[in-house]
Amino acid sequence: MKLKLFAGRLGRCVATMLVLASSIAWAQEFPTKPIRLMVPYPAGGTTDLMARTLQESMQKTLGQSIIVINKGGATGTIGTREVAQAAPDGYSMLFVIGTQLMVTPLVVKDAGYAPKDFVPIGRVSAAPLFAVINGALPVNDLKGFIEYARKQPDGVEYASSGIGATSHLATEMLARTAGIKMLHVPFAGTAPATQAVLSGQVKLVITSGSTAMSSYIASGKLKLLGITSAEPSALAPGAPTLNTVVPGYAVDIWWGLFAPAATPPAIVAKLNEALKTALSLPEVRAGFEKFGVIAKASTVEELRTAMTDEAPRWAGVVREVGLKPE
Repeated sequence: MKLKLFAGRLGRCVATMLVLASSIAWAQEFPTKPIRLMVPYPAGGTTDLMARTLQESMQKTLGQSIIVINKGGATGTIGTREVAQAAPDGYSMLFVIGTQLMVTPLVVKDAGYAPKDFVPIGRVSAAPLFAVINGALPVNDLKGFIEYARKQPDGVEYASSGIGATSHLATEMLARTAGIKMLHVPFAGTAPATQAVLSGQVKLVITSGSTAMSSYIASGKLKLLGITSAEPSALAPGAPTLNTVVPGYAVDIWWGLFAPAATPPAIVAKLNEALKTALSLPEVRAGFEKFGVIAKASTVEELRTAMTDEAPRWAGVVREVGLKPE
């Protein structure tokens, strides 16, 4: 009986070793054909521009073509879902802003995916958001804005790029942390949300930086209250962080590269190395800064930990705001 038990265990051990050896051999040969890089947003946006900047370097390192595919629509869920359902063989990658995986499934009905459907390859970049107000408001900094908001019995209108968007939840976080009442006015994208602040239709927007925004601030049409990151940023020299006035408030947006869950770890590691090589290049880093982001590589585990830490915080804001999947 003991001999049979030992033989059974030995057989299972040998089988596991054979599978592992096969997986390592497969990863050593990978890739043997072009790789699809899904950007679930329209062409020309920040995410798309970063993807195309990474494309050339990564395909040189991997020795195979990388084909960038734009498949926007339905708040990014169409392209994201396609990668979630793809074969876990390393030939399908997803490039998204982190909230696409952590928040969108909570606010979009039948999104068709969850964070568990993906394995991190690595973080790509990060950036603060910029809190700006209409230039005609009689305040010049965050402390003054909070005092102004507390005097408005009906609250202060703010814009976002859509219900459940990062700009929406980041502003709700600020309102709750600062103890002020604000009224949400959603728009179909960053550009119209910013225009609403410029026109005075709303008072504030928290959104990503851009060359256009910098010019509006320089001209006085917008006033910069500060940036959302916990630490000062090279993207906004001299700009105060909002947590200097509202302790505990910090929002960093980041982008990451992902593969379908169950993609072999050895292949994920190979993709991570190609990504880190690309992000170390001066021309890639300089290109990213032109897009308003900082190249910021990570290991697979560092990105996994970041998602594990951040997801409950975003879920809590979604709950507090009362958002339901639509």
